[in-house]
Amino acid sequence: DYEIIQEILGGNKDLFSELLSRYKALVFSVVLRMVNNSEEANDLSQEIFIKIYKNLDKYNNEYKFSTWVIRIATNHIIDYRRKKKQDVVSIDELTSEPSFLSTPESEYLKKERKVTLNDALKALPDIYKVPIVLYHQENLSYQEIADITGESLSKIKNRIFRGRKLLKDILIKSKEGEICE
Repeated sequence: DYEIIQEILGGNKDLFSELLSRYKALVFSVVLRMVNNSEEANDLSQEIFIKIYKNLDKYNNEYKFSTWVIRIATNHIIDYRRKKKQDVVSIDELTSEPSFLSTPESEYLKKERKVTLNDALKALPDIYKVPIVLYHQENLSYQEIADITGESLSKIKNRIFRGRKLLKDILIKSKEGEICE
């Protein structure tokens, strides 16, 4: 990647399509999980690649290029949501059951749990939501998340811990609200 970046910066702009093809699925996946809308994710992914292209000279090869790309993507989405005041995050893969136990009732309950979990995620501040999504959805390590967000490793561990606790509290309160209704 670094050699390609150097050639692009040297004037061979056509090589950017190589970086685009290598990382478009990763960027789209991260964006889609944070906005939960494929059309929006396509538009935002294009904006992110424009931003990547314009900032290639700022890439530090001490870090993996994919880490730098995800950092730009998550920061772009956070800025976008601040502007649009959207807080939608899909976490479909976090709750799954073996298919051999699938019944209409279990499928309905599974869907309800996903909706409840997504609602709880919506209530989380971005400082907790971003690390949780990157850890649980993108299967990134604590160190990779720290590199992406520019935060210390201990801060990331703390935010994931606190974010999980907040999610648990929100889920308990929503469950209590169902009981009271």
